[in-house]
Amino acid sequence: MRYDSPLVVEEIHVGVILDMKSREGRIVLNCMSAAVSDFYQLHKNYSTRVVLHSRDSKGEPLHALSAALNLLNDIKVEAIIGAQTSMEAHLLADLGEAAKVPVMSLSEPSPPLNDNKYPFHIGIIPDQTSLAMAISAIFEIFKWKDVTLVYDENTDYGKNIIPAVVNSFQETNVRIAHTSSIAASSTNEQIIEELHKLMELKTKVFLVHISHLLVPRLFVNAKKLGMMSEGYVWIMTSSSMNFLHSMDSNVIESMEGVLGLKSHIPASTGLQNLTSRLRRKFYMEYPNMEVTELSPYGIWAYDATWVLAEAVERTRSKNSTRSFSKHGVVLLREILETGFKGLSGEVQYPDGKLTSGGFEIVNVVGKEERKVGFWPCKEEKTTKESCMPLNNRRNLLFTDNLETINWPGGSKRQLSSEIKLRIGVPVRPGFKELVRVERDPQTNRTIVTGFSIDVFETAIKALPYKVHYEFFPFENENGVMAGTYNDLVYQVYLKNYDAVVGDTTITSNRSQYVDFTIPYTDLGVGMLVPNEKDNMWIFLKPLSTGLWITSAGFFILTGFVVWLIERPVNKEFQGTRWQQIGTLFSFSFSTLVFAHRERLLNNLAKFVVIIWVFVVLILTSSYTATLASMMTVKQIQLNSGGSYIGYQSGSLGVIMHLNFKGIKPYRSVQDYADALSKGSKHGGVSAIIDEVPYINIFLAKYSADYSMIKTRSTTNGFAFVFPKGSKLVHDMSRQIEHMREEGKLIEMEKTWCLRKTTLISEEATTTDPRPLDLYSFRGLFLVTGISSAFALFLFLIFSTTFRNLITKQLQLIGRQLQRLRMYCCPI
Repeated sequence: MRYDSPLVVEEIHVGVILDMKSREGRIVLNCMSAAVSDFYQLHKNYSTRVVLHSRDSKGEPLHALSAALNLLNDIKVEAIIGAQTSMEAHLLADLGEAAKVPVMSLSEPSPPLNDNKYPFHIGIIPDQTSLAMAISAIFEIFKWKDVTLVYDENTDYGKNIIPAVVNSFQETNVRIAHTSSIAASSTNEQIIEELHKLMELKTKVFLVHISHLLVPRLFVNAKKLGMMSEGYVWIMTSSSMNFLHSMDSNVIESMEGVLGLKSHIPASTGLQNLTSRLRRKFYMEYPNMEVTELSPYGIWAYDATWVLAEAVERTRSKNSTRSFSKHGVVLLREILETGFKGLSGEVQYPDGKLTSGGFEIVNVVGKEERKVGFWPCKEEKTTKESCMPLNNRRNLLFTDNLETINWPGGSKRQLSSEIKLRIGVPVRPGFKELVRVERDPQTNRTIVTGFSIDVFETAIKALPYKVHYEFFPFENENGVMAGTYNDLVYQVYLKNYDAVVGDTTITSNRSQYVDFTIPYTDLGVGMLVPNEKDNMWIFLKPLSTGLWITSAGFFILTGFVVWLIERPVNKEFQGTRWQQIGTLFSFSFSTLVFAHRERLLNNLAKFVVIIWVFVVLILTSSYTATLASMMTVKQIQLNSGGSYIGYQSGSLGVIMHLNFKGIKPYRSVQDYADALSKGSKHGGVSAIIDEVPYINIFLAKYSADYSMIKTRSTTNGFAFVFPKGSKLVHDMSRQIEHMREEGKLIEMEKTWCLRKTTLISEEATTTDPRPLDLYSFRGLFLVTGISSAFALFLFLIFSTTFRNLITKQLQLIGRQLQRLRMYCCPI
């Protein structure tokens, strides 16, 4: 396209790559041509003129790439506008980066590009992040917490929104419960089959992000199946709502009640004039293509062409002598720095992306769309003027920002965000403090109570949204539990129950099928044993018989040695025979408590006593420690012959890793008490191993006679069961944390008699403390024996009395021998 002007103008060639046979491709091309004409009609004095060279991509990425190569090599274009699909956008971005030519894209590349790696790619449409934030705002105002995402399976555009939506939903605690992928090539039968699957879901809120070409078949079939009736919610993204005006009236009628987001294009005289001009042109060139309004993509392309034309003029005026390769870099900078008020609002491309102008929230009513709100909006206004530019902070909606909405089925009442749960509970023969299932004989109503039920109800009432629930006992026609706990948990996986509440232990095997909250009880297993019976002779147990006798013998021996050494020089050790015997024994045994009153004069005696006092100190310390252990902790010999271990029926896995002679199952607190009172020798058991919460219940009634020892964290505690991916897992876990921090769990345990346990020892052994024997102290006795013998030896050698005694005895023996000789041999 050339323009007559007295000025010497330079033509700047720009490539346009679109699917020329598509409705949208024709609209975009005509909008760009109109933009060139309008721009230079207003700027006649400019020295440059943009010349558009269009190529048909035929809707194929490789055709688009081939067309781009032709434009670059043959036409020498300095910029390219187009790329209607994600794959085309990615290919042209690679090519533009290599050629240093700006590529202005009508689609987001897939996978998303690194802006630093592809600076020559410019997105002239709003990115997915703003759309995801708008969707999240709608869900937040209506307090929907679960959604099913329906997206186009075979297009990258459909998949690209998932990460952005997930990130935005995380901020508002919304969970994508299910995803449903439908390909544009799907037959009606395949679409109906997928819709049947959606009908079976509990979540009735659907977020639809598909091509506008797929919308007619989806909603016409959904209406036939009754999915456009009251109780359903359909939220459509701008990918489809932007083209609602181009759909047939019967399709729009089938979508009645749909709530959607439509890219906001402000009304203006310029937009009205452009629409009128193009409508007449399309009527002349394409009689079968009725255009009531221009699509946002055509308007964005119109504004992008204005920005490009302005940037080209600035580039040439500043860099008239630059080389072609340099032109691309300068042109890119000018495009990013150019901003103006266009037909779509304020037009700028910071960071190579169009700043979003927000979204209209529209409601399909009858055969038309009705605007019910805007996003983002100022809190104090509800009019169109309240729409403000999107910024980095979250922009929330409020009920005052929205007009009345007609939902599917003609209802003006929004779908309740409340959740309804079918909860399975175990039917226990014992330990009913945890879960008790009873029936009112008059009303035949099932009443479920217990500690687990209280914790669940307290946590669920604290949630920021309503949850309705009903308890269903897991029982057969006889009122007996209909299977094991594994069977009960598996019912959640089979979707027969929405949750399980009760004394359900967290296990790795169960976690393969369901999700657990954090535990609300103590962890691990413990050992339940009878307390030690009173024994008046327990003080004799710490020492063996041999050690008692040896100790007594050494007391007497030490006393004798001291008496023998001290008697010749110490009056306290002299006297009558009985006085000396009394002194000997009183002195020796008083050393036990270090209370001997006799004063020692001989150093050898002092040496003997010092060694002996050291031995006595060791003996008494060891005796005290062993006696204290015996009187504090009840110990049992589990590995000895004839010992049996009890366990709770149905929880055999708790003790399967232990090696016992025999194990016996029991079902209730009373069964535990009876078995432990009998003991292994009389048909009972020596101990019972069970999870800590069950033992706590038992000890709340029998704490005087029994104790828990040897706890181990080999189980993960009780928790509530939910389906995989349920948002209630996170929310309920958080409430359990709060209850534990505030002390509510402990108060509930006390209420239900679960918190009266006195844990004796967490690391107690399972064998009796071995009595102290002679072998252990033979070294001490050897030392004191040698010391006494050595002192006695020295005393006998160096004592004068001893020498006189020996002399007298030798003289006496000599006289006796002389008399004997005289008697035998007379003179």
